[in-house]
Amino acid sequence: MSPRSFSQIAARLMRIPTAPGHEHAVRAEIENICNENHLPFKRDRFGNVNVRLQTGGPKRPFVLAAHMDHPGFEVLRTKTGQRCLLRFQGGVGDSYFRPGIPVHLMPGNVHSKLSRRRGKERVFEVTTSSNDPFKFAVWDLEPFAIRDGRIHGRACDDLVGSAAILATMIELRQRRARVNVIGVISRAEEIGFQGALAIAANGTLPRQSLIVSLETSKELPGVKMGNGVILRIGDKTSIFDAAAMRFLAEVATALKNKRKSFQFQRGLMSGGTCEATAYQEFGYQTAAVCVALGNYHNCAPNNRIEAEYVSVADACGMVDLLAAAAIQMANYDKLTSKLPNRLKKMARAASRTLRRTAD
Repeated sequence: MSPRSFSQIAARLMRIPTAPGHEHAVRAEIENICNENHLPFKRDRFGNVNVRLQTGGPKRPFVLAAHMDHPGFEVLRTKTGQRCLLRFQGGVGDSYFRPGIPVHLMPGNVHSKLSRRRGKERVFEVTTSSNDPFKFAVWDLEPFAIRDGRIHGRACDDLVGSAAILATMIELRQRRARVNVIGVISRAEEIGFQGALAIAANGTLPRQSLIVSLETSKELPGVKMGNGVILRIGDKTSIFDAAAMRFLAEVATALKNKRKSFQFQRGLMSGGTCEATAYQEFGYQTAAVCVALGNYHNCAPNNRIEAEYVSVADACGMVDLLAAAAIQMANYDKLTSKLPNRLKKMARAASRTLRRTAD
């Protein structure tokens, strides 16, 4: 996937405001991209989008999961005198909320600013001269830009992940690869994985699926932005399936040996809990990948609200890895048995050596 092609997909999603429960416009654009690229899709009864690319490859589905919301405000009610009450939804610390921070009221993209806070909850008053029936609000930040090899925007998390699903499936379709891939782009992740939990609990996905959760994740010591896609071995809550992660590592290593410019890293990424935990706890074999994220949830140094950012090269590397893994699903058992077979061989040799020197 070229940086230009990936960035074009990401731009189409990131320029659209989104918040938990208010993903409708982003979802419509995802569906537009699917239609343009002849990718079959459907909405489930919870409003999540399922994209399917089945071209006669392995029977076991390779599932890519991401979410289309980002922390934002819901409008509780509009009061007289064009005053609105907003409640923030998502993981942002209290120290980041100060009077005067600009927001956009949606729909309509009407400019306003946070004013008085109501009690201990994260409920704020804003004023506006408009009588529009607002439903949600987002930070007044640059929606999308590319500078110095990085994508900057109000909502990299997780629209970059959603873009990676679409880019991977477009790439596979263009290559006429024999695959069985499902893209699951869910709602309301930022308020407790609601979309993913609904999918997992209601058996929407085949039980034999291998699910890979895609995220942009807060950059932490041990991984570095610009050093490639991250094999996410776990999150704040869970450690993911060892065999599934070994499969991705085998694919990544082969890709690295074939193309020296490809880079990958491995990290726990314990800054938060991701959808992989939700799927895993409902019995699905689950792995995760991510790219390092700057200004996680728009939280910049000194309690400032600023745009998030990721490396374009890292994001393209994630697409390359996922496309290769989708194709290699046919060899899943062979690849994941390499380590056990090697250890068994070593164990036999160790037993012989130790018996000779036991006395």
